[in-house]
Amino acid sequence: MHPLKKIFLFGAAAIAFSVSTAQAATSAQEKAQQQSDSANTPGDMSVPTWLSGTWTLVRCDNVYPDGRRIELYGPHPQGMWMIDDHSHYMMLIARAQRKPFATGEKSRGTPEEYRAASLDVNAHYGSVGIHGDRMSTHIDQASFPNWVGRGGTTAYTLDGNQLTYIVAKPSSGSSEGAHGEVVWQRLD
Repeated sequence: MHPLKKIFLFGAAAIAFSVSTAQAATSAQEKAQQQSDSANTPGDMSVPTWLSGTWTLVRCDNVYPDGRRIELYGPHPQGMWMIDDHSHYMMLIARAQRKPFATGEKSRGTPEEYRAASLDVNAHYGSVGIHGDRMSTHIDQASFPNWVGRGGTTAYTLDGNQLTYIVAKPSSGSSEGAHGEVVWQRLD
C-alpha cells in the first residue's frame, strides 16, 4: 500500500474516532442536562385539585427585616394566575393605574415610559406543583429576562381559598434583605 494512502486511512480513522468520541460526550452531556432540566418539568409536577384553576392577586409586597412593607405594584395591584391540571401556569401582575405612552405607539416611548412599563408589570409562564409543604416552579418565559429558565421551591400557606407564598430573593429589594410576599385568592 502506498505510504500516502496509509497516512490518509490512518487520518480518516483518527477523525472518525474523534467525531464518535465527541458525539458520545455530547450525547452524555445532553442526557445529563435533560435529566437536570426534567427535575422541574410539567410532567414531574404534582398539581392538587385545590391548586388548579384561576386565582386573582390580593397583595404583592416586599417585606424588609425591620417589618416595613413596600407595595411593588402600588395600592390594589391587579393580577391573574391560571393553572391547568397538567401543572402549566400563566401569571400576570400589574400596577392598577398605568400611564399610557404619549405617542400611543409601543415602539416610540420615552426612556421614562419604557422604565415604567417594565417596572409596572410582571408576566411569566411555566410549570408549578406541590411537593409536601413546598411549592415548586419552573419559569419557561418571563417579562424579566433574568428569570427565564429558572426554577425554585418555597414554603406556602393555604387558608381557605387564599394562597400565600414567599419569594426569597425578589427581583427588587433583595440587596436590602427584603423577601417578597405574594397572596392570591381563588376565583373558581
